[in-house]
Amino acid sequence: MSTALELTGFLLGVASWLVTGAALANDYWKVSSFSGSVIISSRQYENLWHACAEDSSGVANCRDFDSLLDLESFLQACRALMIIALILGLFSMIVSILGLKCIQVGSSSDQAKAKKAVAGGVLFILAGLCTMTAISWYAARIVEDFKNPFSGGIKFELGAGLYMGWGGACLSILGGALLSCACKDASSGQAKGGYYARSQAAKIHKPVSESETARAYV
Repeated sequence: MSTALELTGFLLGVASWLVTGAALANDYWKVSSFSGSVIISSRQYENLWHACAEDSSGVANCRDFDSLLDLESFLQACRALMIIALILGLFSMIVSILGLKCIQVGSSSDQAKAKKAVAGGVLFILAGLCTMTAISWYAARIVEDFKNPFSGGIKFELGAGLYMGWGGACLSILGGALLSCACKDASSGQAKGGYYARSQAAKIHKPVSESETARAYV
């Protein structure tokens, strides 16, 4: 049962890494809203890297954000958190592969493999938290600007990229939790089993004293 949970957690972690990468590359983090707008023939959308405008014929013109120093601080932080999440996810996959029971790499003991798998699960959870923080922060700014009555210009709504990011974060946290719990249960079970076996062996091979031998003959 622990092996199945371990493999399920690892596969969820891999899926979360792929979804997070797709969310980072997605153009639609925020999309212009038609609420209260007179001009509906064009649509604007942005992500962490560029802003685009699409006309009624479907032709889009995109403009990359030129200078990193000109960006808002929250946008820089969201970029950093998403990149850190992808790096942590990559490291967690490598460490988890070395700790999976179904994959034999070298001559590692069961305890060492369990520690590696738990470390991989923790890294998955940290990656999910980074993604969740970046996505939620970006979404909060969109909602704040949308509800601000003094905010002029175009109002934006939540885009598909944010929902993909939330999904990737949830998969990463769930996969890391399953991986860590399965390996902890397995390692604790092995420790208890080893202690019981050693105690039984000690009882069997316990030396018999001379007094006990004498009583036995009497």
